[in-house]
Amino acid sequence: MEIVNDQRKKIHPHKFTLWVALGSIIMMFAGLTSAYVVKRDQPGWTTFFIPSAFWYSTAAIVISSLTIQMALKAFKDREMLRYRSLMSVTALLGLLFIGLQWAGFRAIWDSGINFHGSGGGQFLYIIAGLHAVHVLGGIIPLLIMVGKAYATKVRSYNSVPVEIMSTYWHFVDLLWLYLFIFFALVK
Repeated sequence: MEIVNDQRKKIHPHKFTLWVALGSIIMMFAGLTSAYVVKRDQPGWTTFFIPSAFWYSTAAIVISSLTIQMALKAFKDREMLRYRSLMSVTALLGLLFIGLQWAGFRAIWDSGINFHGSGGGQFLYIIAGLHAVHVLGGIIPLLIMVGKAYATKVRSYNSVPVEIMSTYWHFVDLLWLYLFIFFALVK
């Protein structure tokens, strides 16, 4: 009985690895946003506007966080039809987020803010672009999980991969909310 209790207290190795990775990502974005704060007082700093597409992308990623949480619950309840559809919706919302981010970057670029000179726009491209890469890094395994949910004849009810995906997805959602608020308030 003691061995079983000890095993329940341990964190799954994949979950531990995820948390270490998330800590590293937090450090990277903390460093980048800190550099933004320091640099914005330098001469020649240019500001940028928050494009409307970023507001819509924020709504898409927040809704996707809700759908992946509902998908996790459906998986644990073994409601596979609901799980499949919610994971599919989450993946589509993730792709919509990326598309809206692209539209927002286009609007900023078209307004004349590009990589030349010094200013907030350049930081925005780097910071939000890195976030988009992390979202894409979540969409790929999400699409693989959706494919497996539809293709697999023999079901595996191990919830760890779904829990890991859900945790990561919530993380990129919260990270975007932080970045969005940061860029809206710190000009």
